[in-house]
Order: sequence, then C-alpha cells, then structure tokens
Amino acid sequence: MESKDIKPTQPKDQQIVENKELNIWEALIPVFALVGMLAYNVLVYGDNALSGSNQFVLLLGAAVAALIGFFNKVSFEQMIEEVAENIKSTAGALLILLMVGALAGTWLISGIIPAMIYYGLQILNPTIFLMACVIICAVISVATGSSWTTSATVGIALIGIGDVLGISLGMTAGAILSGAYFGDKMSPLSDTTNLAPAMAGGDLFTHIKYMSITTVPTIVVTLIVFLILGFTQSPEGTADTSALINDLDKTFNINGWLFLVPIFVIVLIVKKTPPLIALLVGTLLGGIFALIFQPQIVAQIAGVEKLTVSTAYKGVMDAITVKTTIATDNETLAGLFSASGKGMAGMLGTIWLIICAMVFGGIMDAIGALARISKALLSLATTTFGLFASTVASCLALNVTASDQYLALVVPGKMFKKAYEDKGLAPENLSRTLEDSGTVTSVLVPWNTCGAYHSGVLGVGVAEYFVFAIFNWLSPFTTLLFAAFRIKIKMLTNK
Repeated sequence: MESKDIKPTQPKDQQIVENKELNIWEALIPVFALVGMLAYNVLVYGDNALSGSNQFVLLLGAAVAALIGFFNKVSFEQMIEEVAENIKSTAGALLILLMVGALAGTWLISGIIPAMIYYGLQILNPTIFLMACVIICAVISVATGSSWTTSATVGIALIGIGDVLGISLGMTAGAILSGAYFGDKMSPLSDTTNLAPAMAGGDLFTHIKYMSITTVPTIVVTLIVFLILGFTQSPEGTADTSALINDLDKTFNINGWLFLVPIFVIVLIVKKTPPLIALLVGTLLGGIFALIFQPQIVAQIAGVEKLTVSTAYKGVMDAITVKTTIATDNETLAGLFSASGKGMAGMLGTIWLIICAMVFGGIMDAIGALARISKALLSLATTTFGLFASTVASCLALNVTASDQYLALVVPGKMFKKAYEDKGLAPENLSRTLEDSGTVTSVLVPWNTCGAYHSGVLGVGVAEYFVFAIFNWLSPFTTLLFAAFRIKIKMLTNK
C-alpha cells in the first residue's frame, strides 16, 4: 500500500510466530468469534458502531485469542510483547492521522479546500465526475506512491465536490480509492510495490511490468463502470451549483494563490520529504494563508470581531486541534464545512480503532494463529490454480485477522515462496498475486489500518464505499481469472 511518504516502516524482517500445538480450528475460533460479535454489534448500532463499540469488540476478540494462547502455553508476556510491536509499527500512521486532521482544519479556514471545490464545480459535471476522480487520484498516487497522501489531499476536496453535485458519497469515495490504489500498486515509490517483490524474491521493475498485465485491464474495467455510472447521475434534483459557487465566493476570498500550498506539499512528498514534515509544513502554511486571505473566518472561529495576536493564534489553533464551524446560510456548505473542519480531535476515533485492531492482530500472531491459518491454506494448493487461490485467500484472511496490510503481504510471502519455486513458477507470480489481493483489499476491512484511515479521512464508512471501490475488489478476481486460464503465467524454466 503506502509509500514511504505516508506509512510506517514495513516489517520486512518480522518474525512469524509458529505454534506446533495450535490446530487450525483453535486458530480460527478468535476469527469466528470476532466476525460474529462485529456482525451483531453493527446490527445493534448501525452506522454508529465505529464510535466505540466496534473498538471494544476487537478487544473482546483479542481476549478470546488470548484464552486460546493460554490453553496452548503461550505466556501473557509474549502476547503483550507482540501487541507492543504491532502498535509500534503503526506509530507513524497514528501521528500522520493526527496531522491530516490538523491539515484539513487549516486548509478549510484558509479557503484552500473551498477553492478546490469552487473551481472543481465549474470544471466537473456529474456525468464525468466519477471517472475524473479515478484518473486524478491515479495520477497523484503514481506521483507520490501513496494512496494515503492522495486521500488526505485531493480526496477530501473531491468528496466535497461530489457531495455538492448530489453524487453518493460512497460512489465518490469508491472512485477516489480505485484511482488511489491503482497508483499505489504501480508506483515504484510505493512501499508495497517494493515490499512484494522483496518477499517473493524478485526485482522491483520486473514486478511492476508483470503486475501491469492484471492491473491495466482492471483499471480499464473500473473506468468503464464509472463512466456508465456517470450517465446515471442526473443534474435534476441536485444542489444548485451556481448558488453554491456564489455562496463560496461570499464566504471566502477565493483566488489562485491558495493553490500554492497543496502544490508545495505535493512537491515535498514527491521529493521524499518525511510525511510528518510535509504535512506539518502544509498545516502551518494553511494557517498563515488563513490569516492573509481569510482573516474574517479566523476571527469568526475565535469568537471576536477584530483579530489580535492572541485571537489570531486561538482561531488557527482551534482549527488545527478541534472541530470548527464556519457560519453560512447554505445548508449544503454548512454540512461540508462541518465534515472538513474536524481537526486533530476528529481523528481520535480512527486512531482508537487502529490501536484496538493492532491488539487483536498482535495476539493472533503471538499465539501462532496467523502462521497456522496460512499453512492450512497452503496445504490446499495441490494445483497451480490452487496455489494462486490459496495465496489470494491467505492475503484476504490476513487483512481481516491481522488488521494490517503489511502483514497481509509479509506472512503469505514468506509462507508461499518455496511452494511457487517447487512448481517452477517465477517469483513475479507470487509478488503480483500478493499485490492484487493483499495491497488493494486492505481498504475494504473497516478495522484494518487502511480501511480505518481512509474511512476517517474521507468521512465515508467502509460499508458505504465497499461496492463502489471497484478496482479494489475486482483485482483479486482478475488475478484468479488469469491463473485459471494460465494467461501470462511465467515459469522459471521452459517446461
């Protein structure tokens, strides 16, 4: 998934815990328990499940896994140590989430996000909007190597434009993520694009070239589907865009100079500036631009009529840290501003979810359940297609159980490498399958770090965008289709 710009260091050398005393049914008990509890919890709480109850359910799932561990003589200290390692591996992502909330806050009050929406409404229309989202996000993600960066920058603005155009938030988020993960897979700057061949024993550019065989047809189908969906979007009944444009113009001082900030941040990311530094710079510049171009907004947030040094500080700091409200008579814009201006505090729910997911994944690894599940899947691979199918199933299972995209590449990569060699298959077969199933599907699991991140940043639940994240769920089917018909299956030797 994520490039060096937006994700913590990948666990290339992570030790996979094996437990010979653990059988497959014991390994699956925590999984079944977690899925059952989450299903019931969502039934009771509905969309509010992510407000806290799902987080506690993840801890209950971890407790079930711990009981299995105690039964198989795994010490409490060993489990806690593995949990600590898991949480440590996500420290960078958690800090980035906080900084994304801060950046969104200053980009709102400075007029940067409103300016993107203002000009976007004049360029894009409902018919081409969804397809344009895919293309724009694919370009940004290829350039930065990160789907996370793409969501945190252009993704937020596109969600706002789509909402104003009257397009389903789930559709817009699905289009954003489809494009973002295409770029994430194909960019040589992406962590997972480097990690997958490292696990399989191949090289980077051979991996990218071979991966394009399945990725290009998948993105083409995705674009066609979104183009067709675009024709179903009627401007009738949608918000009056001309009125919205006028209201944006009345509320903010809209001008082209505001785009200097996002352009500068993207340049920093492309130049491989550490993510926290790039986002911090973007946040501070957003605050400075707010004082220069939107002093009336800063004063409004600070609750004063005239700015002083202390009230200017208070207005900008509130935008960075807590939820802010910008007064407007336009209900659509009021909802949009409320969704964007959540500050760092607005990201705490997502951070809470990730930490609880890492507790579950850490204990599952400590008791040897992750290794046991992967081995069981590997034992089912009696044919070449069965090997590909087992790899896909293992990646999906790890995204659900380990709650981390990197582990969904590392564990199957280590487990399946020899099996591919024994069948005379070149390593790029494994690396491509890892990316086609492990990288892109992580965003489809609500408690996975990727699903939690994108859902939190875009403000759209996984259940809402799941169906429309076409590229993400179609990729595993594409790789299985190519394997079933033995299309472009590269062998180590001519047989």
